[in-house]
Amino acid sequence: MTTYLLAGGGTAGHVNPLLALADLIRREEPGAGIIVLGTREGLEARLVPERGYELVHIERLPFPRRPNAAALRFPVRFARAVSQVRELIRSRGVDVVVGFGGYASAPAYRAAAREGVPTVIHEANAKPGLANRWGARSTPHVAVTFAGTPIAGARVTGMPLRPEITGLDRAALRDEARAHFGLDPARSTLLVTGGSLGARALNRGIAGSAQMLVDAGIQVLHVWGGLTELEDPGVPGYVVIPYCDRMDLAFAACDLAVSRAGSTTVSELAGLGIPAVLVPYAVGNGEQRFNAADMVEAGGALLVEDGELTPQWVHDVLVPLLLDDARLEAMSRRARSAGALDGTERLLELVREAVGAAGT
Repeated sequence: MTTYLLAGGGTAGHVNPLLALADLIRREEPGAGIIVLGTREGLEARLVPERGYELVHIERLPFPRRPNAAALRFPVRFARAVSQVRELIRSRGVDVVVGFGGYASAPAYRAAAREGVPTVIHEANAKPGLANRWGARSTPHVAVTFAGTPIAGARVTGMPLRPEITGLDRAALRDEARAHFGLDPARSTLLVTGGSLGARALNRGIAGSAQMLVDAGIQVLHVWGGLTELEDPGVPGYVVIPYCDRMDLAFAACDLAVSRAGSTTVSELAGLGIPAVLVPYAVGNGEQRFNAADMVEAGGALLVEDGELTPQWVHDVLVPLLLDDARLEAMSRRARSAGALDGTERLLELVREAVGAAGT
């Protein structure tokens, strides 16, 4: 029986692929041991136990980026975290560590190397994070979602995705999905989402043109998100919800999506062949622009900045696009050419290769 230690967390971009891999391991290897290493502060603190997996907590340890008191304390705190993970590896007989980035990953990578346990790294973003860049120096088993990710020797596996996404038949579920959200099964449908935390500029940029969209014969499902105050324009045919726990149905309902360009969202849209307008998050290290690049280059998506989401842009670009069935169909084919739905299986294949190489 193989025992897996899956390390990562903080954001949905780390937690969701981790859980997708865990679910596939559980289906294919019912007797396997699965332990998740994360923090008390990240999304994993809620999502991992909800999914039925054991979560071992580790201290949240951001890499110091400037000389200050926290930087002086970091080496001791990091060494303590590594010792904690080494003890976990020994006591539980861990056979392989699989890291997805985030605060819990770096100590796991160091601990695995010290204990002689193989490490597999999955990098979700086209622009890799610090923990994975550092960890990739000490293992040949690195998987990436996007082909242009600058990690030497990495294998392109794609993004591990949830079974409800990989098995989704959008055409068969379209009428049911639209009914689920109170939408008309016969009308052209736009999905707007800024991700789990919302996106203020994106939300307001589209909601401000609610009447224009509806008057053009378009209905909208707008997933507002959690950190920005809900603003419903109150226009019949423009449905606003704070969260969506059935994104599979949201994807089945829509003809086009306007969305942030998080790596999981881009992978889901491309894999399912959903035409998109991708609006990269303007803050941070710019990874969302890189995440969108393949889908945009293939012709399956448009790239638009926050500041461009004006009523004039909606009138001149978005409405004509939504009413052009032939163009949407062409974009759908092109989007699918830039995506894949077998990322979970391909990552597990790499993990098994790492375990097998360690045993020879």
